[in-house]
Amino acid sequence: MFAPRSMPWPLVALFTAGYLASYLLPTTVGRLDSALPLSATQAGAIGSALLLSSASAGFTLAARVDRFGARALARLGIVLAVLGYGSAALTDSVPAVVLGAVVGGFGSGTMTAVAASGIAAGRDPHRATTSGLLVVSALAGALYLTIPRLGPGHGLPLGAVALTALAVWPFIGRLPARTAPAAGPDGVRRPLPHRRAGLLLAATMPCWSLAQNALWGVSGRIGLGQAHLTEITVGAVFATALGAGLLGVVGAGALGPRLGRALPIGLGTALIAGCIALSASATDLPSFAMGEIAWNLCYPVVLSYVISLAAALDARGRWAVLVGSAASLGTAAGPLTGSVLSARAGFPAMGEVLAAVLLLAAVPMTAVALRTAPRRLRVVEIPIAAARRTEVVPVGEVPPAPFQDLPVVEISLRETPVPDPAGKDVRAGEILVGGATVRDLSAKGIPVVQIPFTDPSGATVPA
Repeated sequence: MFAPRSMPWPLVALFTAGYLASYLLPTTVGRLDSALPLSATQAGAIGSALLLSSASAGFTLAARVDRFGARALARLGIVLAVLGYGSAALTDSVPAVVLGAVVGGFGSGTMTAVAASGIAAGRDPHRATTSGLLVVSALAGALYLTIPRLGPGHGLPLGAVALTALAVWPFIGRLPARTAPAAGPDGVRRPLPHRRAGLLLAATMPCWSLAQNALWGVSGRIGLGQAHLTEITVGAVFATALGAGLLGVVGAGALGPRLGRALPIGLGTALIAGCIALSASATDLPSFAMGEIAWNLCYPVVLSYVISLAAALDARGRWAVLVGSAASLGTAAGPLTGSVLSARAGFPAMGEVLAAVLLLAAVPMTAVALRTAPRRLRVVEIPIAAARRTEVVPVGEVPPAPFQDLPVVEISLRETPVPDPAGKDVRAGEILVGGATVRDLSAKGIPVVQIPFTDPSGATVPA
């Protein structure tokens, strides 16, 4: 029997604190606009500065979490978030608010980088990611219901983010002081694997996140101005939408990898594009609520698979952090982009443009998911005399002669741990293969350890 897999709750808590600022972006930007002497575009620019600072933290720390240690960086992120958001919440000075938002954003990005790196290196990144999205969606939904009833002012959403970061502090002691070094046992620093796929995904993510956060940043204004709703009603719609997001996250966690990653990412992004167009053109409560709820139902599902895809590209979590930071760049430009587009073209035209951007972004993201999907291999067992001619071919292809009639066993890469009879330390998910195809597997980035094997008569044949 397999041992039960425990949830990395410190990383989930850190993930929640790091993502909360972006989840509360609509109410934060809206209250900056209403409570301070700022225009809608200027308030959106402050939101963009916050998220840009968060993205810069991710790019800076992507390959350095193991060097400084997860615990130290997590504590640094919490301190910056508490000081930055807390000071911005307690002052009415616009320069001080901007500075506090930038400092707090760097703290959020630091916490997110540590969480993403640790989750990617764990045993079940998708499960941990969906748990983090579940918690942050639930917390954000509760805040959307609570904040409008606590009074006006820009300090409430910023203070909520600061207090959430502070609440995570007790969990940090369970994080490792230092993680495994990036270099291997031979002292050679390991390069990023899957460079083409990782770079393509990282280049696409800014467009994917920009399109969604451009609408998210002005959703409050659409509800108040175009749909003629009250702030309490808009907050209730957002809370319901985030509640639908909880259902989506639960569904994604239950579904897991059964459908792969390409279908949820490609089809889910297309559905999100339609939801954005509907929400941006809403003129009443039913259409606004339908667009926002359907969108928030799909968004966390697709995001969980995107994060899982980035984690699968590198077990050390570097691509997960880089892709997340690239997404934060788009998130950072979202509020300002939404404000400018809506001011110049109107909300409906803005929605059409953003939907088109999403549909274009879905193509390369789906291609990366298809290209990096785990492959099932057919390992053909052959007589000891032909041991050096062992063949490994993809399932569905016919083995070359004279191996068609020989017994086969299917092994799922990255999923099936194979014990090493020689007593070597082999990580779960590696596969032991003897034969000439080992070089081909290694060239494709598939981890392989060669060991001798023994035939039924006891004769040992070197791999």
